[in-house]
Amino acid sequence: MSPGYPGRPHVGIREGRSEQVTNGAPRELVIVGAGGFSRETAAAAQTLFARTGGPWRVAGFADDSDALCGSTIDGLPVLGGIDDAVARDADLVIGIGRPDAYTTRMRIVERLDLAPARYATIVHPACSFGDSVTVGEGTVALANVVATTAVQIGRHVALMPGIVLTHDDVIGDYATLGAGVRLGGSVRVGTGAYIGSGVTVREGVSIGAWAMVGMGSVVTRDVPSGELWLGSPAHFHRAAPVPVDVLERAS
Repeated sequence: MSPGYPGRPHVGIREGRSEQVTNGAPRELVIVGAGGFSRETAAAAQTLFARTGGPWRVAGFADDSDALCGSTIDGLPVLGGIDDAVARDADLVIGIGRPDAYTTRMRIVERLDLAPARYATIVHPACSFGDSVTVGEGTVALANVVATTAVQIGRHVALMPGIVLTHDDVIGDYATLGAGVRLGGSVRVGTGAYIGSGVTVREGVSIGAWAMVGMGSVVTRDVPSGELWLGSPAHFHRAAPVPVDVLERAS
């Protein structure tokens, strides 16, 4: 899959594959959640529309908070709850990336039980992805993410700005990578893992499912599933804040 970025054809990303943007009307896009990462996702989608003419027009946010319903955030309306968004003729993307509840994206996807075609995949046009890079549905890549060659990025992954993914990296579904993360070649990031901003990971290292790596850490050896590691070099700190049922399914 080759998303559009400067110097390449304009491409909209849907259903885990690239599709040339047509002259038809853009689809509505609803961002699930109304926090910081949702706002960044909306801005990335708006930039994509402004520069390429498609394939989505951001309709607004969906959030289950009664206090937010009917309000306006960054010029976009909060349209109602998440179930209201599902009822619309719109594509969705889940823009929730909280480190204190980083199983939330998976929980919402499972709760909604929608066909993959309902989820948009947002790749900011300032990203640089090689021709052999693949990206799953529902994933968001903010500005200046670089993925060089043979990188596999799963479904509903959150990639913050300025990340570098090098050859043969594999990013599992629901993973979250903070701003400025750097992965050496052939790194494996497990399902749902949370890698904090500024983390550097040595080539060939594996980070287990639902593990968490603290900001600025340098990871030189494998991190087991469900553990919180931090430091330089990174070391075990304590169990990660992950519900037992999630870890049991990952094992």
